[in-house]
Amino acid sequence: QVQLVESGGDLVQPGESLRLSCEASGQIFSNYAVGWYRQTPGNLRELVARISYGGRTTWYADSVKGRFTISRDNAKYAVYLQMSSLKVEDTAVYYCNTFPQAPWGQGTQVTVSS
Repeated sequence: QVQLVESGGDLVQPGESLRLSCEASGQIFSNYAVGWYRQTPGNLRELVARISYGGRTTWYADSVKGRFTISRDNAKYAVYLQMSSLKVEDTAVYYCNTFPQAPWGQGTQVTVSS
């Protein structure tokens, strides 16, 4: 079964950038589409970006379109989320997961604050 580890979260100021990483172990990672999700306290986890197993097709939530870029390196069993022009409302714990879902990792905290 795929095991997922997220990293790269940090405290940044509005307008700055961050790159999150999702590393996988277990089954052949390249066989799965992967999504990045985020969750704030008291709210449901929401999908913000998704990439196909081959990396050719991506999807973004309207709230991040034009600012976030999802990519993957199947040779490294990794998926990335490049986040630019960060806003206070991007503050959340970010998770990655495959389609279909694997067990959730611990996530990585992104805090955008001045």
